[in-house]
Amino acid sequence: MAAREIPNTEYGTRRSILELAPLELECMNTLWPLGEASVRDIQAALAPTRPRAYTTIMTIMDRLAQKGIVERRKAGRAYLYRPGLSADQARAHAVAQIVHGFFDGSAEALAAHLSDRATPTSAARQARRVRPIVNPVKRIAETETQPAEKTPSLDATLL
Repeated sequence: MAAREIPNTEYGTRRSILELAPLELECMNTLWPLGEASVRDIQAALAPTRPRAYTTIMTIMDRLAQKGIVERRKAGRAYLYRPGLSADQARAHAVAQIVHGFFDGSAEALAAHLSDRATPTSAARQARRVRPIVNPVKRIAETETQPAEKTPSLDATLL
């Protein structure tokens, strides 16, 4: 199995969950808690935060079905969609891809990276690194905004 694929018996091979467009991921995040839903259900759930036309959501769900991310079945004149994998499975797969792609397969390296980013000392270290760059810029900006000192006029110096 390639690192970018998820096995799927109905659709052959599923594309990576990390390759989903933002609206596709929002539709999935809406569908996971519902379990199974129609386009109308998904559109209604998205409406408060991301209102979209029925046809837009229908196109997105059709694309997700073509990619093998969701499964669909006919129910009357409409389709009902259900996730092909759980939200936890999708998260686990996405993290595994990140570990493989960015951290040479080492979950410990990812954990160390996240730990280093979260510690207050790393923020302080970063601030110390940025401060030498910011301070000269700040001084230049302050000098330009302060009124220039009055230089005596030529006539006054001659007196």
